[in-house]
Amino acid sequence: MKQLPLAIGAIGAGPEQSFDSYVPGTNGAALAHLRLGGVAGAPVSYMWGASGTGKTHLLRALVRRTHEQGQRSGWFAASDRLPWELDEAWSLVVIDDCDELDEARQHAAFALFVDAATLGIPVAAAGRVPPVDLPLREDLRTRLGWGHVFALQPLAEAEMRAALRREADRRGVFLSDEVMDYLLTRFERNLQPLMAQLERLDRFSLANKRAITVPMLKLMLAEEGAA
Repeated sequence: MKQLPLAIGAIGAGPEQSFDSYVPGTNGAALAHLRLGGVAGAPVSYMWGASGTGKTHLLRALVRRTHEQGQRSGWFAASDRLPWELDEAWSLVVIDDCDELDEARQHAAFALFVDAATLGIPVAAAGRVPPVDLPLREDLRTRLGWGHVFALQPLAEAEMRAALRREADRRGVFLSDEVMDYLLTRFERNLQPLMAQLERLDRFSLANKRAITVPMLKLMLAEEGAA
Protein backbone atom coordinates (compact mmCIF):
# COMPACT_ATOMS: atom_id res chain seq x y z
CA MET A 1 0.00 0.00 0.00
CA LYS A 2 1.09 3.54 -0.69
CA GLN A 3 -0.34 6.23 1.55
CA LEU A 4 -0.35 9.23 -0.71
CA PRO A 5 0.30 12.71 0.64
CA LEU A 6 -0.29 15.87 -1.38
CA ALA A 7 2.77 15.15 -3.50
CA ILE A 8 1.77 12.27 -5.74
CA GLY A 9 5.21 11.24 -6.92
CA ALA A 10 4.87 8.17 -4.71
CA ILE A 11 2.82 6.49 -7.42
CA GLY A 12 4.89 7.78 -10.28
CA ALA A 13 2.19 10.12 -11.51
CA GLY A 14 4.09 12.57 -13.64
CA PRO A 15 2.66 15.65 -15.32
CA GLU A 16 1.32 13.54 -18.18
CA GLN A 17 -0.91 11.45 -15.91
CA SER A 18 -3.89 13.74 -15.57
CA PHE A 19 -7.41 13.98 -16.91
CA ASP A 20 -6.28 16.60 -19.43
CA SER A 21 -3.61 14.31 -20.89
CA TYR A 22 -5.80 11.22 -21.14
CA VAL A 23 -6.78 10.43 -24.74
CA PRO A 24 -10.29 8.98 -24.33
CA GLY A 25 -11.08 7.63 -27.76
CA THR A 26 -14.31 5.73 -27.12
CA ASN A 27 -13.78 5.93 -23.35
CA GLY A 28 -15.31 9.36 -22.90
CA ALA A 29 -17.99 8.14 -20.47
CA ALA A 30 -15.42 6.88 -17.96
CA LEU A 31 -13.36 10.05 -18.27
CA ALA A 32 -16.42 12.26 -17.77
CA HIS A 33 -17.59 10.21 -14.78
CA LEU A 34 -14.28 10.57 -12.96
CA ARG A 35 -13.62 14.12 -14.06
CA LEU A 36 -17.00 15.38 -12.92
CA GLY A 37 -16.67 13.78 -9.51
CA GLY A 38 -18.98 10.84 -10.10
CA VAL A 39 -16.79 8.60 -7.95
CA ALA A 40 -17.90 10.58 -4.88
CA GLY A 41 -21.53 9.66 -5.48
CA ALA A 42 -21.11 5.88 -5.63
CA PRO A 43 -19.59 3.30 -3.26
CA VAL A 44 -17.25 2.07 -6.01
CA SER A 45 -16.27 2.93 -9.58
CA TYR A 46 -14.63 0.07 -11.47
CA MET A 47 -12.84 0.17 -14.83
CA TRP A 48 -11.77 -2.84 -16.80
CA GLY A 49 -9.97 -3.45 -20.06
CA ALA A 50 -6.82 -4.82 -21.62
CA SER A 51 -3.37 -3.51 -20.82
CA GLY A 52 -2.81 -0.10 -22.38
CA THR A 53 -6.42 1.12 -22.25
CA GLY A 54 -5.56 3.72 -19.61
CA LYS A 55 -6.98 2.22 -16.42
CA THR A 56 -4.04 3.15 -14.21
CA HIS A 57 -3.70 6.53 -15.94
CA LEU A 58 -7.27 7.39 -14.96
CA LEU A 59 -6.79 6.16 -11.41
CA ARG A 60 -3.67 8.31 -11.06
CA ALA A 61 -5.48 11.28 -12.55
CA LEU A 62 -8.24 10.79 -10.00
CA VAL A 63 -5.69 10.71 -7.18
CA ARG A 64 -4.04 13.84 -8.57
CA ARG A 65 -7.34 15.70 -8.62
CA THR A 66 -8.13 14.52 -5.08
CA HIS A 67 -4.83 15.86 -3.81
CA GLU A 68 -5.17 19.13 -5.68
CA GLN A 69 -8.38 19.61 -3.73
CA GLY A 70 -6.41 19.31 -0.49
CA GLN A 71 -7.59 15.79 0.30
CA ARG A 72 -5.74 12.51 0.84
CA SER A 73 -6.05 9.03 -0.58
CA GLY A 74 -4.71 5.51 -0.26
CA TRP A 75 -3.39 3.45 -3.17
CA PHE A 76 -3.30 -0.36 -3.12
CA ALA A 77 -2.15 -2.74 -5.84
CA ALA A 78 -1.65 -6.50 -6.13
CA SER A 79 2.12 -6.17 -5.69
CA ASP A 80 1.92 -4.10 -2.50
CA ARG A 81 2.98 -5.69 0.76
CA LEU A 82 0.56 -6.39 3.57
CA PRO A 83 -0.93 -5.27 5.88
CA TRP A 84 -3.40 -2.99 4.13
CA GLU A 85 -5.00 -0.52 6.51
CA LEU A 86 -7.45 2.29 5.91
CA ASP A 87 -6.86 5.81 7.23
CA GLU A 88 -10.05 7.52 8.33
CA ALA A 89 -8.66 10.83 7.00
CA TRP A 90 -8.67 9.57 3.39
CA SER A 91 -11.24 10.83 0.91
CA LEU A 92 -10.57 8.06 -1.61
CA VAL A 93 -9.36 4.46 -1.72
CA VAL A 94 -7.85 3.10 -4.94
CA ILE A 95 -7.29 -0.59 -5.71
CA ASP A 96 -5.44 -1.39 -8.94
CA ASP A 97 -4.78 -4.73 -10.65
CA CYS A 98 -7.80 -6.35 -8.99
CA ASP A 99 -7.56 -9.41 -11.23
CA GLU A 100 -4.12 -10.20 -9.76
CA LEU A 101 -5.02 -10.15 -6.06
CA ASP A 102 -3.93 -13.31 -4.25
CA GLU A 103 -5.94 -14.85 -1.42
CA ALA A 104 -4.36 -12.74 1.33
CA ARG A 105 -4.81 -9.49 -0.60
CA GLN A 106 -8.38 -10.39 -1.46
CA HIS A 107 -9.05 -10.65 2.25
CA ALA A 108 -7.32 -7.30 2.80
CA ALA A 109 -9.25 -5.66 -0.04
CA PHE A 110 -12.56 -6.92 1.34
CA ALA A 111 -11.71 -5.46 4.75
CA LEU A 112 -10.92 -2.15 3.05
CA PHE A 113 -14.32 -2.18 1.36
CA VAL A 114 -16.08 -2.80 4.66
CA ASP A 115 -14.18 -0.01 6.45
CA ALA A 116 -14.57 2.42 3.53
CA ALA A 117 -18.31 1.75 3.30
CA THR A 118 -18.70 2.34 7.03
CA LEU A 119 -16.94 5.70 6.75
CA GLY A 120 -18.53 6.67 3.44
CA ILE A 121 -15.20 6.74 1.60
CA PRO A 122 -15.56 5.98 -2.14
CA VAL A 123 -13.46 3.31 -3.82
CA ALA A 124 -12.06 3.45 -7.35
CA ALA A 125 -10.71 0.20 -8.74
CA ALA A 126 -9.48 -1.39 -11.96
CA GLY A 127 -8.71 -4.78 -13.46
CA ARG A 128 -8.41 -6.51 -16.81
CA VAL A 129 -11.82 -8.20 -16.72
CA PRO A 130 -15.33 -7.18 -15.64
CA PRO A 131 -16.33 -7.80 -12.01
CA VAL A 132 -18.33 -10.92 -12.85
CA ASP A 133 -15.24 -12.57 -14.36
CA LEU A 134 -12.72 -11.61 -11.69
CA PRO A 135 -10.98 -14.66 -10.15
CA LEU A 136 -11.81 -13.42 -6.65
CA ARG A 137 -13.83 -14.45 -3.63
CA GLU A 138 -17.53 -13.87 -4.20
CA ASP A 139 -18.08 -11.13 -1.62
CA LEU A 140 -15.23 -9.03 -3.03
CA ARG A 141 -16.22 -9.63 -6.65
CA THR A 142 -19.78 -8.53 -5.84
CA ARG A 143 -18.63 -5.34 -4.17
CA LEU A 144 -16.48 -4.36 -7.13
CA GLY A 145 -19.67 -4.39 -9.21
CA TRP A 146 -21.73 -2.33 -6.77
CA GLY A 147 -21.40 0.99 -8.52
CA HIS A 148 -20.42 2.31 -11.95
CA VAL A 149 -18.57 -0.15 -14.19
CA PHE A 150 -16.79 1.02 -17.34
CA ALA A 151 -15.30 -1.14 -20.08
CA LEU A 152 -12.29 0.68 -21.55
CA GLN A 153 -11.42 0.12 -25.20
CA PRO A 154 -8.00 0.43 -26.89
CA LEU A 155 -7.30 3.50 -28.96
CA ALA A 156 -7.71 3.37 -32.71
CA GLU A 157 -4.53 3.99 -34.71
CA ALA A 158 -5.41 7.62 -35.47
CA GLU A 159 -6.01 8.28 -31.78
CA MET A 160 -2.75 6.58 -30.85
CA ARG A 161 -0.87 8.70 -33.37
CA ALA A 162 -2.49 11.84 -31.96
CA ALA A 163 -1.48 10.85 -28.43
CA LEU A 164 2.14 10.22 -29.47
CA ARG A 165 2.22 13.48 -31.38
CA ARG A 166 0.89 15.42 -28.41
CA GLU A 167 3.44 13.87 -26.06
CA ALA A 168 6.24 14.67 -28.51
CA ASP A 169 5.03 18.27 -28.70
CA ARG A 170 4.95 18.46 -24.92
CA ARG A 171 8.57 17.34 -24.88
CA GLY A 172 9.49 19.85 -27.56
CA VAL A 173 10.63 17.25 -30.09
CA PHE A 174 9.63 16.71 -33.72
CA LEU A 175 8.20 13.27 -34.45
CA SER A 176 8.06 12.67 -38.19
CA ASP A 177 5.52 10.42 -39.87
CA GLU A 178 8.34 8.01 -40.74
CA VAL A 179 9.38 7.65 -37.09
CA MET A 180 5.74 7.28 -36.08
CA ASP A 181 5.22 4.55 -38.68
CA TYR A 182 8.31 2.68 -37.47
CA LEU A 183 7.18 2.82 -33.85
CA LEU A 184 3.72 1.54 -34.72
CA THR A 185 5.02 -1.33 -36.87
CA ARG A 186 8.01 -2.29 -34.70
CA PHE A 187 6.24 -2.33 -31.34
CA GLU A 188 2.97 -3.55 -29.89
CA ARG A 189 0.19 -1.02 -30.46
CA ASN A 190 -0.21 -0.33 -26.78
CA LEU A 191 0.04 3.29 -25.75
CA GLN A 192 1.92 2.68 -22.52
CA PRO A 193 5.00 0.94 -24.02
CA LEU A 194 4.91 3.29 -27.01
CA MET A 195 5.10 6.26 -24.66
CA ALA A 196 8.00 4.57 -22.89
CA GLN A 197 9.80 4.16 -26.22
CA LEU A 198 9.22 7.83 -26.99
CA GLU A 199 10.71 8.81 -23.64
CA ARG A 200 13.77 6.63 -24.27
CA LEU A 201 14.08 8.05 -27.77
CA ASP A 202 13.94 11.60 -26.44
CA ARG A 203 16.70 10.88 -23.92
CA PHE A 204 18.83 9.14 -26.56
CA SER A 205 18.38 12.07 -28.93
CA LEU A 206 19.45 14.58 -26.29
CA ALA A 207 22.45 12.48 -25.27
CA ASN A 208 23.63 12.20 -28.88
CA LYS A 209 22.60 15.74 -29.86
CA ARG A 210 20.81 14.45 -32.93
CA ALA A 211 17.33 14.92 -34.31
CA ILE A 212 14.93 12.00 -33.96
CA THR A 213 14.98 9.97 -37.18
CA VAL A 214 14.39 6.34 -38.11
CA PRO A 215 18.16 5.66 -38.42
CA MET A 216 18.69 7.12 -34.95
CA LEU A 217 15.82 5.03 -33.59
CA LYS A 218 17.39 1.91 -35.11
CA LEU A 219 20.74 2.88 -33.59
CA MET A 220 19.17 3.20 -30.16
CA LEU A 221 17.53 -0.21 -30.47
CA ALA A 222 20.75 -1.76 -31.72
CA GLU A 223 22.72 -0.36 -28.78
CA GLU A 224 20.12 -1.75 -26.41
CA GLY A 225 20.23 -5.14 -28.10
CA ALA A 226 16.61 -4.84 -29.22
CA ALA A 227 17.07 -4.53 -32.98
